[in-house]
Amino acid sequence: MGMKTAPTITLGRWQTLHQAAQFIRTEVFVKEQGIAPEDEWDADDATALHAVLFDVTGHPLGNARLLQPSVNVAKVGRMAVLKEARGHGYGARLLEALVSEARRRGNKEVRLSAQRSAEGFYAAYGFSIVGEPFDEVGIPHVEMRLNLV
Repeated sequence: MGMKTAPTITLGRWQTLHQAAQFIRTEVFVKEQGIAPEDEWDADDATALHAVLFDVTGHPLGNARLLQPSVNVAKVGRMAVLKEARGHGYGARLLEALVSEARRRGNKEVRLSAQRSAEGFYAAYGFSIVGEPFDEVGIPHVEMRLNLV
């Protein structure tokens, strides 16, 4: 597989990437996981940095977003890869892109709320669980953190 066939990640604002991000999140969170559309969209999208992974034809395969809840802390969220595109390391690439951005900003830690089913994915990347599991939109989650210092 030549380099030019590898999917690429675009980082940008909601204004530029919302169509691609909405497509991914509707497919994964709303249709596949049954999350109510009104729980999926929030005000944070407007201020977040969005990462979308596109295939060579420009079709979106995955997405995630990066928030800045406090001065030294970044928060990764809404990480999703289309069902048919899983198992190729795309999630890891999206996570890497956003963690790199957090480092570039000088953040000291990255936080996220992981679905319990994805806990192992983030743990393999160096994230550790903080506190007790909790329920979010009917799905069990744990808070996880990665120290950057």
